[in-house]
Amino acid sequence: MRKLVLAAVLAGTFTTGWAQKKVLTFEEAISTALRNSVLINQQRNNLENTQMQRNSNMAGLGPTVGVSATAMRVDGNTFNQQQGRVINGIFDQVSGSLNVNWTLFNGFGQVNRARQSSELNEAQAFYIKRTTQDVVSSVTGAYLQVLLDAELLRIARENLTAQTSQLTQVSEQVNLGSKSAVDEYNQKSQVKAAEIRALSAEITLVNDRALLAQILLLEPSEEFEVVKPGWTAEAAVDAQGTLDGMLERAMANRADYQRAIKNEDAARHGMYAQKAALTPSLVAFGTLYSAYNHTHDDPTVRPFNDQFKNDNLRKYYGVQLNIPILGGAIALQNRANYVQSRVSWENFKVLRKGAEIQLRTDVVRTWQNFRLFHLTMNASREQLQAAEEANKLETERYNLGITNFVDYANAFKVLVQAQTDAAQAEYRLLFQKVLMDYATGVLKPEDFQ
Repeated sequence: MRKLVLAAVLAGTFTTGWAQKKVLTFEEAISTALRNSVLINQQRNNLENTQMQRNSNMAGLGPTVGVSATAMRVDGNTFNQQQGRVINGIFDQVSGSLNVNWTLFNGFGQVNRARQSSELNEAQAFYIKRTTQDVVSSVTGAYLQVLLDAELLRIARENLTAQTSQLTQVSEQVNLGSKSAVDEYNQKSQVKAAEIRALSAEITLVNDRALLAQILLLEPSEEFEVVKPGWTAEAAVDAQGTLDGMLERAMANRADYQRAIKNEDAARHGMYAQKAALTPSLVAFGTLYSAYNHTHDDPTVRPFNDQFKNDNLRKYYGVQLNIPILGGAIALQNRANYVQSRVSWENFKVLRKGAEIQLRTDVVRTWQNFRLFHLTMNASREQLQAAEEANKLETERYNLGITNFVDYANAFKVLVQAQTDAAQAEYRLLFQKVLMDYATGVLKPEDFQ
């Protein structure tokens, strides 16, 4: 029976090893997530839209120029401009015009619309940047959990092997009469408990690995294993800065906060643009017109060059001033639009303040967590060292018959907990650098690709 248990453990280990054909590094996980992210790809498409809106509003600051041409035939009575009389017959006309309009002043409405679209375009770029960092943070958490699960499974299997080996030794001592049969039954119970812990750890690993695969949009049937990143927990400790320094960096680099500022500015310019509809406007205009007229069976028709360049050439130019005084429903709608845009601006001011509070909360929490994780790692290492020594001595005492099974089992239980605590503390501290960079907004996804 003991040999069957040990064989099953080893077989499970080898089977898992053969199934894990692909090694997924942290950098590969980040690259895959960024490449497959639906949200990032959608927002990049939206960025093209905001860029086009910005260019359109910028072009609106200049004049509008248009060319029109008309060719027609009249069969009947019509007025001939060359002869200055009404004639009856077939009359052909070809005309063309060049029209230019330029808004000289409209309460700076178009200027503010151009600024609004520019701010919205920058806000969209900041949104993509923060969304990219969100993806990295999400993958970091999922990857860390799978990495920790794999380490806990390794610890559980090593403990199962150790308990199985101890069972073999206890059974031999029972056969020699140096221990009672109850010790063997107790040890078998310990083996089964260790086996259950190993199976539970494997179940957790399978579930968390499936969640990571879902985040990365990988094929569910694709097997992979994760590995520790190329840096150490000590490197994360060296990267820690002061709380004030982290807050200062976050205020300057957090893309979600910068986006909130840009949205607030865009709403303010949008309010000014709506207010411009209530102010007078001044428009300059100009038109260059000419035509060629031809009456059939009329030998006195002047040549094309004479008509088009001299006779029918007309120029219109001037300015037009519009002053809104009483516009009925249109005026009321313009005022309603202005009030609505002003309320929108006030709301975005509240959102910007909320984003600032969220920023400070994230930075303070991350800084405090880092400090506590560092202390936890140091304490867990000392705990593990003491637990290993205690378990070693207690095992020797138990094999010599000096101590009872309860003390021996308790020492092993303390060792298992110490191993778990040490693994959790180390791996959590290992990824704190990524989380600190995420909190301060300086996280660069390209560093992991």
